[in-house]
Amino acid sequence: MTETLWPAPVATTAVDATVTIPGSKSVTNRALLLAALAGEPGWVRRPLRSRDSQLMADGLRALGVGIEETVNNATGGSGGGEAWRVIPAPVLRGPARVDVGNAGTVMRFLPPLAVLADGPVHFDGDPRSYERPQHGVINALRALGARIDDGGRGSFPLTVHGSGALDGGPVELDASSSSQFVSALLLSGARYNQGVEVRHVGGPVPSLPHIRMTVEMLRLAGVQVDAPEDGGEKDIWRVTPGALLGRDLVVEPDLSNAAPFFAAALVTAGRVTVRDWPAHTTQPGDQLREIYTQMGGSYRFTDEGLEFTGTGRIRGIEADLHDVGELTPVIAAVAALADSESHLYGIAHLRLHETDRLAALAKELNDLGGDVTETEDGLRIRPRPLHSGVFHTYEDHRLATAAAVVGLAVEGVEVENIATTAKTLPDFPQMWSDLLAGAAARA
Repeated sequence: MTETLWPAPVATTAVDATVTIPGSKSVTNRALLLAALAGEPGWVRRPLRSRDSQLMADGLRALGVGIEETVNNATGGSGGGEAWRVIPAPVLRGPARVDVGNAGTVMRFLPPLAVLADGPVHFDGDPRSYERPQHGVINALRALGARIDDGGRGSFPLTVHGSGALDGGPVELDASSSSQFVSALLLSGARYNQGVEVRHVGGPVPSLPHIRMTVEMLRLAGVQVDAPEDGGEKDIWRVTPGALLGRDLVVEPDLSNAAPFFAAALVTAGRVTVRDWPAHTTQPGDQLREIYTQMGGSYRFTDEGLEFTGTGRIRGIEADLHDVGELTPVIAAVAALADSESHLYGIAHLRLHETDRLAALAKELNDLGGDVTETEDGLRIRPRPLHSGVFHTYEDHRLATAAAVVGLAVEGVEVENIATTAKTLPDFPQMWSDLLAGAAARA
């Protein structure tokens, strides 16, 4: 099969642009599921329209949830005026078939909902979904009384035999490979007869900000949640059973997807503003402000959003990215262009994401002349002059955007399957071209 290669544009001058980032995948998919569980219809406004969010919407539709998509151009703002009206099903439907693709939120969040269906729900997905950890959700649901057929694999494909209800109650699980195991149970837990008490047993939970996002969104939907960060017991989350409110929710921009655009400011000594950056957020991507400042840039809030400026110097960084692992690929790309060594750590769990991100980053950067070594839980990056070549993406959207960042400073970088960015950033190639075209026009 012939590779489809995208020539990464080289920056010939400093970028100076204002960018509208589509809505957050993490918020969109949580909002859709919570709206599906509510007692009355709700709205999800400015949602992310991408493969992952479409898989979530289609999965909910397969279970009988109504999702009506509308566009009101008068509303303006980031993500345009699109809105999805979610109409909960009186009874979730089974039998049903759900395609999870390679979307972590779909493969983890929908099985705990499917136990409430009135029949079997069969889940399948991309080949990579068979390799990604699902045991935490499967074992926890079984411990709570659910019947699941997975052939003993602890992964997809699998069938959840919904019985219309689940007793719920206390359960232990090891979420050291994915915080989504905890979020998955919390999101549907209020509809279990006894609610749910999730006790994590194991190593540190990665991406804790995503669990805090789940907790905050549950509370906004009227659910009572006890969480460790509020003075509760360490590694224990409790959801009280009860009804969920239908809400009118506006989805924030996906701050993690700002990573390559702010990186362009760093790499080209330019300036990029991301519109509608929230003053308060649970999104891990908000940490970009501090991380990129340590790498040599600066930021300020303006009337339009968050403005980030590069100085022309990129510093290496020593950073624990355990809570913000999804930012690692682009940060690694920037680090490969820095003036000193970087050590990124706390991210062993990235070996279990869309691909083994640590191995992939090391191989692809090294194939371009870099000096990257894997550590037990991260990467050590020693900047070297890079050269042209093909950057393989392993069907991983974050690898593709990392490659685009490298291409800003290195001529002849060709990116395999740039279309994989559609997972969370559907218009990325055009947005990237526009970013650089605007800079070139002003030069």
